[in-house]
Amino acid sequence: QVQLVESGGGLVQPGGSLRLSCAASGITFRVYSMAWYRQVPGKERELVAGITSGSRTYYPDSVQGRFAISRDNAKNTVYLQMNSLRPEDTAVYYCNARPPVTGLSDYWGQGTQVTVSS
Repeated sequence: QVQLVESGGGLVQPGGSLRLSCAASGITFRVYSMAWYRQVPGKERELVAGITSGSRTYYPDSVQGRFAISRDNAKNTVYLQMNSLRPEDTAVYYCNARPPVTGLSDYWGQGTQVTVSS
């Protein structure tokens, strides 16, 4: 059974930082590309950071320079360090695992709420 369990969300003031974690089980973690997405009510889920099995990272312009994704294959965990947070970063953040073989389903975590507010 595949599980992705996110943690680390919460309430933070503008300009603050949070570190999200996603612990994976039931998959061969090291061969999966991992990513973080976020979603606010009424909007589509959007990518905020991704990391390949070879640890190449990619970000959209909206978070470039503020967010950093990393992975620890020994712990089957992916992290999202979020700095200089803004109110518009408020969302539910989801962990995603994408298999190395085309045609197989992605896996998703249950989400963790991040609220940026003074």
